[in-house]
Amino acid sequence: MKQLAAYKNIALLTVFLLIAGIANAQQQELTAKSAKTWVKSRIWANGLKLKLNSSTNNLEFAKQYAANKAVWDKAFEFLRERNLDQIAPGKYPIDGDNVYASVTEGPSKEFEQSAWESHQNYIDLQYVIKGKEKIGVAPIESLTVTKPYDPAKDGANYSGEGKYYTATPNEFFLFFPGDGHRPNIKVDGYDKVKKLVIKIKEIK
Repeated sequence: MKQLAAYKNIALLTVFLLIAGIANAQQQELTAKSAKTWVKSRIWANGLKLKLNSSTNNLEFAKQYAANKAVWDKAFEFLRERNLDQIAPGKYPIDGDNVYASVTEGPSKEFEQSAWESHQNYIDLQYVIKGKEKIGVAPIESLTVTKPYDPAKDGANYSGEGKYYTATPNEFFLFFPGDGHRPNIKVDGYDKVKKLVIKIKEIK
């Protein structure tokens, strides 16, 4: 059994190294498959029990994790080790500008008051600690820019259609620079939501 487990670990490590090393566009399909295998293995989680939402771009996650493992591990450690039920709203440094967190608590927005957004320099890890909210997800190429990118805010806004998910304390979301997202949409019966957002610097 130990030998079998060792073979499995070697296989997963091989997949991870393959993901880290692939840059050829002709290998795109293989990379996507390898990334999906790696994400499902959960070797990145280091004991984190929360589910990763199915909207996640597995390929981008695998590439970014391989390029910046130490920073991602710190983000997941914060998510795993902090008593988030008791943590107060505010900003929390994790590793300088590389990764930091903010906690908010308050009402969500009516659908019409919410907006599509994206970022260029940071990846969003979004997790609802208490309550529920809707979050829209769409590739930015399918959206129409309503407010051009502002470097000072690392954000742009859009209009358009997307797929909507109900965010709960059972799972977290990852949004990369190519991912338009529309968070903070009110769910009936949940007037107050406590939420964690971890900003992880993207490796270009």
